[in-house]
Amino acid sequence: MMRILVSLLLLFLWCSISFSQDPSPTPPSDDVVKITTTLVQIDVTVTDSKGKIVSDLKAEDFEIFENGQKQEISNFSFFSSVRETVEPVKSIDKIAVPVPPVEIRSDQIRRTIALVVDDLSLSFESAYYVRRSLKKYVDEQMRDGDLVAIIRTSAGIGALQQFTSNKAQLYAAIDKVKWYPLGRGNIGAFAPIEPTTNETLRAAGDDTISDEDIENEKKFLTGFDDFRNASFAVGTLGALRFVVSAMGELPGRKSVILFSDGIRLFPRDTQGTTDNYQVFDFMRQLVDLANRASVVFYTVDARGLQTTGINAQDQIVSPSADSIRNAISSRSRELFDTQEGLVFLARETGGMAVVNNNDLSEGVKRVLDDQSYYLIGYQPDDDTFDKQKRKFNKLDVRVKRPGVKVRYRSGFINVASEETPKATTAETPVQAIQKALVSPFAVNDISLRLNTLFGFDEKQGTYVRSLLHVKADDLKFTDEPNGVKKAVFDVLAVSFGDNGQPVDQISKTYTLRTNALGYEKIQRDGFVYHFTFPVKKPGAYQFRIAIRDSQANKVGSASQFIEVPNLKKNRLTISGIVLENFTVEQWKSFVNGQPDAKLGTTDPMDDTSTRRFKRGSVLRYGFEIYNARLDGAKRPNLTTQIRVFRDRKLVLDGKQIPLDLGGQSDFARAKSVGAISLAGKIEAGDYVLQIIVFDNLATEKVKIATQFVQFEVTE
Repeated sequence: MMRILVSLLLLFLWCSISFSQDPSPTPPSDDVVKITTTLVQIDVTVTDSKGKIVSDLKAEDFEIFENGQKQEISNFSFFSSVRETVEPVKSIDKIAVPVPPVEIRSDQIRRTIALVVDDLSLSFESAYYVRRSLKKYVDEQMRDGDLVAIIRTSAGIGALQQFTSNKAQLYAAIDKVKWYPLGRGNIGAFAPIEPTTNETLRAAGDDTISDEDIENEKKFLTGFDDFRNASFAVGTLGALRFVVSAMGELPGRKSVILFSDGIRLFPRDTQGTTDNYQVFDFMRQLVDLANRASVVFYTVDARGLQTTGINAQDQIVSPSADSIRNAISSRSRELFDTQEGLVFLARETGGMAVVNNNDLSEGVKRVLDDQSYYLIGYQPDDDTFDKQKRKFNKLDVRVKRPGVKVRYRSGFINVASEETPKATTAETPVQAIQKALVSPFAVNDISLRLNTLFGFDEKQGTYVRSLLHVKADDLKFTDEPNGVKKAVFDVLAVSFGDNGQPVDQISKTYTLRTNALGYEKIQRDGFVYHFTFPVKKPGAYQFRIAIRDSQANKVGSASQFIEVPNLKKNRLTISGIVLENFTVEQWKSFVNGQPDAKLGTTDPMDDTSTRRFKRGSVLRYGFEIYNARLDGAKRPNLTTQIRVFRDRKLVLDGKQIPLDLGGQSDFARAKSVGAISLAGKIEAGDYVLQIIVFDNLATEKVKIATQFVQFEVTE
């Protein structure tokens, strides 16, 4: 066990390979919607009078019109979101042991959902109800195969704004959904009515203030508020544009559920006129981008069902019937105008708007039930992309069956996807690696596998050690004298806190040189890049790393979410899990804790970073235990157990085994080691190893700690 742990403290080197740091550091398979000159393909949702999906229609039941001209359907299919659910695993020992999350691969993704919280607009009340609705979604409505992100429009690219299937990460993101006092949201849905300066002066007896003066002041204040709100609305739309652009990289149909207190499409100026089209133009561009990226918007008015009447917070100088009527009318108009933007965004992208509904969770459920759709395509004529004749191509989809409701995308700007203008200038190396680092999704031109481990010792304190396995045959090697091969790559590694701000970073350029023997080895096995960040305070972190091949101009990226516990709370805690893989022959040859050297060696750094092992081999694991209670003899009394899951189904339920303390003296970091045979019922596939530790000296509330690691078994 000690050899495993010590190995992680050493820099990964082979005798035939050398790294040198340069002196100057640097900072679903098919698309749903296709808009090309040869094919226009759109997704269509059909529901019955009760809002349930209609799934038995055929191509002849549909008619598609482009700018009023009927089109001949050339492609037709139906996609259903209904799938098997997995029964939850029961807890053990009458103690609620959470089932570890599963890291889903791209081919396992069934729904990609961005839950966007427009905290630039939310009131204090709305933020509370949105947070409660998000928690219910993760608790009860999230399914296996869901790839989810919770994104705040006011936040940066922080630790919690990553697409994931990890519920712990989503819970951490939900905790950060709060009222944003610098936004445009009030305490309640509406700002309290307060008298203007001129109204106050006239009420105090100033007869020089005319009705026209009061009206002009109100127009100015309304226009100023609208200008301010429009600025926030543009910020919201900019954040949504970033989300849609990132989601466009994924295959299939994607959904954005936007929680907002509304978006006014046509804000008024200081003269009371509504000729400002800035928000509408931004919205129109967002709709076109969403339609091309196969993203459907579902919008939820977080204010729920509101009354526009007068309340105790309102101050009306002259409480006449006309004044009260005008105040109520103004609020009603504000509610309608701000809901208009939500309805427009949903309708134009084929989604639906949930407004005037106090049950936000029920609104989310309606959205989640709305993920089945028809995919219908037609071949456009030459006029479709003729810029001289029209700018926008309007679509109209009709269903011959009576009593159904049809939702679809409103149309598209007459530019084919292959004609969309590309960037005129190439990205700089710094821009390329920074773009890969901040992308919500991994960039795979260079294949990377990242494993980040939490640990603690007296000298370093709390730290996070990251092991990045690089697939070396994705790099470009050049020949040097004496048969030496050389590759040059830039590394940018950053840890982000939950506020979106970078906490620590590494930015270096490395030159890798190796002889022929070493080159053959790393082409076959790859290599591990290793770095450690100290952790100044506990909390949620996103560790992101990007590598750029300087010679081939290729980029790869990887990220991992990790919650660093607060050891000062003296709660039982488990470190990250170190892995090591042996053949059966090596395992049987063990003498004094070491296999026979004649049968080859293992590398725990490589095994821990790749987490990929052959079926029939032996997987050894090791970890440390912190904050265990001590008895009168200053010794802990601990029991360990393992569980192995596949697709959230329990495939191995180990026995509870007392921890062997033989040879240990540092009980502040008690060490444990065990092994699993990857044979028998263990077939090729993805698995999760869960470690459970029981402190037999602790009270029930702090008696248990868990940790997990994902791994893959190959043939």
